[in-house]
Amino acid sequence: MAGSAKTYEGAGVSLATAESIVERLRTAAESTGATGFGAFAGLHPLDERRLLAASMDSVGSKLMLARRAGKLRWAGMDLAAHCIDDVLCSGADPLFLLDYVAASRIDQEQVAELVEGAAEICREAGCVLVGGETAELPGIYQADELDFAGTCIGIVDRDRVIDGSRCEPGDAVIGLPSNGLHTNGFTLVRSLVGDDDFDADLLLAPHRLYLHEVRELRAAADVRALAHVTGGGILGNLARVLPAGLEAQIDWGSWERPPVFQWLAERGVAEGELRRVFNLGIGMCAVVPEPPSGALVIGRLA
Repeated sequence: MAGSAKTYEGAGVSLATAESIVERLRTAAESTGATGFGAFAGLHPLDERRLLAASMDSVGSKLMLARRAGKLRWAGMDLAAHCIDDVLCSGADPLFLLDYVAASRIDQEQVAELVEGAAEICREAGCVLVGGETAELPGIYQADELDFAGTCIGIVDRDRVIDGSRCEPGDAVIGLPSNGLHTNGFTLVRSLVGDDDFDADLLLAPHRLYLHEVRELRAAADVRALAHVTGGGILGNLARVLPAGLEAQIDWGSWERPPVFQWLAERGVAEGELRRVFNLGIGMCAVVPEPPSGALVIGRLA
């Protein structure tokens, strides 16, 4: 691993570029009548009472390690959980999921493993996998590699929408534990692994589905904001849902990190980069005025 990149940008991914692209695309999106661009899920009125919530994402380059380890079913689970968790952040219940598999050459067994993994999470979430698409695109994808993306649609009553607008200074930030890396930062992880063997259980643990925990939390507390901790880390994703002028102050020692983050640190990834890129063991954050008994409070708003 001598000479391996120790930062996400050094490995080839710029979070600053991603943020600047979002700002450029905002004008195009809003010109169509859309509002709330940049949230975890887009909202569109279904009727006077209800809104549809939609989000799409992919598993990203984690697929490359999943294929090497024979864990493509886990990658299918990643996709469904990631997309459903995004929709949850709006307060919506998931309705259905669509998937898309693309590769230089379609391998039927690989596609089946991906879709079966997604279906497992969909069953758990009561979310219907209504269909998908496969595409063979030689010349675009590298030989043997593939991509897996999906779109989740949910539904929410207008008076049940969670958008962060009611957040206030002093509100508590509750952390829901992650299974590990989930589906972000894998360009950096792959640069550290190289061609070496690796521990699939450590690096590839499937993305956690937070549906049941979020529902339980909403039944016990006034949830004012939800942030799915993906690319950008805890602070970056909380900033997406907080009103202007508010920021989260996190107690970084208030929870135990999964072992994979020590693995990253031992390979030269600095603490600042870990916080900027990875979830560090907290996969979903909720903002509440009063945390319920037993909740893991990781910070406050100021």
